Amino acid sequence: MSTSEEAARRRQVLPVYGAGFVTAFGAHAVAANLGAYALGRHDSLLELGLILGVYDAAEVVLKPVFGAVVDRRGAKKVMVGGLVAFGLASAAFAIGGDPNLLGAARLAQGAAAAAFSPAAGAAVATLGGKKRTGRLFGGYGGAKGIGYLLGPVAGGALVVAGGYRLLFAVLGAVALVAALAVVRLVPEMAPLRRPRSGLGQLVRRIRQPTFLQPVLLLGAGTAALSAGVGFLPVLGYRHHLDPVATGAIVSLLAATAALLQPWAGRRLDRGELHPAFAAGGLLVCAGGFGLVAGLSSPLAMAITAIAIGAGVAAVTPLGFARLAATAPADQLGQTMGAGEVGRELGDAGGPALVGAFGTFGLGAGFAAIAAALLACAALALPRGASPKDALAEASAT
Repeated sequence: MSTSEEAARRRQVLPVYGAGFVTAFGAHAVAANLGAYALGRHDSLLELGLILGVYDAAEVVLKPVFGAVVDRRGAKKVMVGGLVAFGLASAAFAIGGDPNLLGAARLAQGAAAAAFSPAAGAAVATLGGKKRTGRLFGGYGGAKGIGYLLGPVAGGALVVAGGYRLLFAVLGAVALVAALAVVRLVPEMAPLRRPRSGLGQLVRRIRQPTFLQPVLLLGAGTAALSAGVGFLPVLGYRHHLDPVATGAIVSLLAATAALLQPWAGRRLDRGELHPAFAAGGLLVCAGGFGLVAGLSSPLAMAITAIAIGAGVAAVTPLGFARLAATAPADQLGQTMGAGEVGRELGDAGGPALVGAFGTFGLGAGFAAIAAALLACAALALPRGASPKDALAEASAT
């Protein structure tokens, strides 16, 4: 492939990476700063929990729906529509500024993200083809990782500078710029004609191991990520680390995941990864949580952050690439949308598991998620691979 052709392909996929950045940045920039906002208004913890939860709830319910729309209308159209809707929902709150409508704004943002997130995944799979899928999904995951990394910090800075209306105004502007970039640079991806499929057909498809295994990988990886981001700072606080130190540990986790995902995707495309590599990534995550279950020094927390980030980087592009490779061409959007639900469940389930067992001590919570990740690694092993293969790949990770 010539240099000009490679540059053209890169220009086509960069706006799709931008859509991934928007969903991660938008979710975490607001969520990380909602506590002070809600408690400053003397809202109850229940109200805060509901405001935090409506975004994810909208995604869980609507991603399979919009995935089916992608198959019928095309990934580009749904991606643009979702980004524009996200931008308008954000701008509406920025202009109105009514605190009582914050929950409605987050619900609208979540519904919009449920549209453009599976559309972006389907676009990455389509643009990658058979030879570049791993690399593009690695880049897509890296872009989302940057959003996770910058969201809390940039969101906090915007709130300090101009309040929550400024934060939502910036989110709206970022989403609309991303939509414009998709319109101008991403090629049209016409949907394949296919007969209508009912709920029963979808249920049969998602019960197949070719669907369940990559979704298990993605859900477990997201559970590890969210549990690490949520509870490593708690461990640091209990050992008298200041917010700067705990923030640095979380940033180390996010940066490791963002930087290593493109590397893992390139190795996948070159055929250099064993099928058990992703399961090995879960073992690395489990090892990290096992470390802080017994040790709680700053060094142990830093090593755990790197381990979780590296494990997530091994799991995410491979899980997405495997899911896309096994999806019927005319049901790619629906498959990616249903697969994203597994990630959302992991996002909620990881912290919930640590919190539930954390009532017996935070070490017990970390031990519980380490055990759950070990079980997921065993279940996610491809047919013909042995636990020794996963251990070997964990060492390689």
